[in-house]
Amino acid sequence: MVEKLSDGQRETALRGLDGWVYDATSGAIARAFKFKDFSEAFAFMTRVALAAEKAGHHPDWSNTYNSVTISLSTHDAGGLSARDIALAQAIDKLLA
Repeated sequence: MVEKLSDGQRETALRGLDGWVYDATSGAIARAFKFKDFSEAFAFMTRVALAAEKAGHHPDWSNTYNSVTISLSTHDAGGLSARDIALAQAIDKLLA
């Protein structure tokens, strides 16, 4: 079973992520992304989907025209885990 991060581990991990915000109510981190148009947003979602499938860890997300919002938490752990941090890092690398 995947372990939920402690408050200290979560704070340390978040310092290494740009733009991701922790929501204590949902126990998740989230980030909104904006793109030039729908095609760019959809292409980004496709790359995220491939990274998520490879990691075996899938985001909660939404898309409206040129924006994509992604929320990450580990349901089995009851909140944020190292798997969420790793996927957030992988998603951020897709933008580099």
